[in-house]
Amino acid sequence: MSAVSHAIRFILNDEEITLTDVAPDQTLLDFLRLEKRLRGSKEGCAEGDCGACTVLVGRVMNDEIIYDSVTACIRFVASLHGTHVVTVEHLAGKNGTLHPVQQAMVDEHGSQCGFCTPGFVMSLYGLWMRDANPSQGAVEKALQGNLCRCTGYAPIIRAGKAISSYGAPEADPLRAERIALKARIQALNDGSRVEIGTGKARVIVPASLDDFAEVYAANPEATIVAGSTDVGLWVTKFMRNVGPVIFIGHLQELKRIVETDGELQFYAGVSYSEALPKLNAHFPQLGELWDRIAGEQIRNMGTIGGNIANGSPIGDTPPPFIALGAKLQLRRGNQRREIALQDYFLAYGKQDRQPGEFVESVTLPYLPDGERFAVYKISKRRDEDISALCGAFCIRLGDAGLVEMARIAFGGMAATPKRAEAVEAALIGKPWTPDSIDAAIAAFTEDYQPISDMRASAEYRLLTAQNLLRRFFLETTGEGQRLKREVA
Repeated sequence: MSAVSHAIRFILNDEEITLTDVAPDQTLLDFLRLEKRLRGSKEGCAEGDCGACTVLVGRVMNDEIIYDSVTACIRFVASLHGTHVVTVEHLAGKNGTLHPVQQAMVDEHGSQCGFCTPGFVMSLYGLWMRDANPSQGAVEKALQGNLCRCTGYAPIIRAGKAISSYGAPEADPLRAERIALKARIQALNDGSRVEIGTGKARVIVPASLDDFAEVYAANPEATIVAGSTDVGLWVTKFMRNVGPVIFIGHLQELKRIVETDGELQFYAGVSYSEALPKLNAHFPQLGELWDRIAGEQIRNMGTIGGNIANGSPIGDTPPPFIALGAKLQLRRGNQRREIALQDYFLAYGKQDRQPGEFVESVTLPYLPDGERFAVYKISKRRDEDISALCGAFCIRLGDAGLVEMARIAFGGMAATPKRAEAVEAALIGKPWTPDSIDAAIAAFTEDYQPISDMRASAEYRLLTAQNLLRRFFLETTGEGQRLKREVA
């Protein structure tokens, strides 16, 4: 068993924070505004959508500090152990001089009512530290998770592109202080497990992956929190008591990405942002979907393992991963087992996971030569919106042009992410032709009986799923590109 300490410790701007009494569901935003009187971070939505509460959280990764923009409204204080939190109040110089990001916003008239401005400033600050001269596309992507009712965004985008004309990132205090800050952050992590409180008020921050496995096996009733992009809403919107809570977002062992000759393995704590470069390298078809998962702050917080583990029928990662033939590694204590991802989802809210067992990793086999793959997300808004449905398709054609293999999976069409087995059966052994597609379309009603809700009607979902198969056919045969050229 690991040594145990009884304090959450992190750095807030320049101040070292030590908390020996913290609730499992206390949000960073409440801590900033109510306890520290740092009110630049605002509450606009309390669900991670609007970005008004954006702050930066820095952690040591591979011997350097990495700062991510996050939404403080759904980030829990207890998850901050061993990090550096930076709020908008920390940006201005000691003599009151505005930071280059702030000055650019002023000069480009990027603020009107001002409510959302601190969040935009922090998102742009995070981008500027990574890329001193970002393209317009990079600025727009960094601001996907920030909403403004006043400016129309154009002045804010101009400000994002102009920051370096007001100063160089090398002169920024966070850059200049990184060696000292890294030492301070590392000193906070003494290798101990953190435990605070009892019963429903209990907070556990494991010391390692093995320690987490031991703790969770002994406390299977606990809620596991990695990125809190879902659990945060349980607290802020549904007022649920989520305690006791085991926080695992800090575990470096769960952030591993393993590449082999035949497959790509993501451990469960890898965030969407961390996964993207490897996905683009091996599965470029997933790039467009990934950029449409929420906004930058949520992609920095949310994890692949969490998206799979909670079993949501509208999660964005299960449909394409199922179509790719993904495997899950589940762990309880020191025991591990492997199952196909498609078999993990049993019914609404029920997964093939025993008490004390957790998702440790997901493995994607590379696409063999000749297999064709695509994924399509349908939502009301293009960016930062939950799927009405998400369809993924993978097929292999034989030498005679017949369909040898088909894996088709949808989210938003059933109580779980689900394969279209009747549609697949209707395609296998048939030529990849419009007639075969038309014949297979009817089988969708055997696989799915979707519901109507605020995102889409049942009729819309079914018709759209059928049309996505047609779209996939057109794109794989080149007809889609021809039609695009003709329309253009």
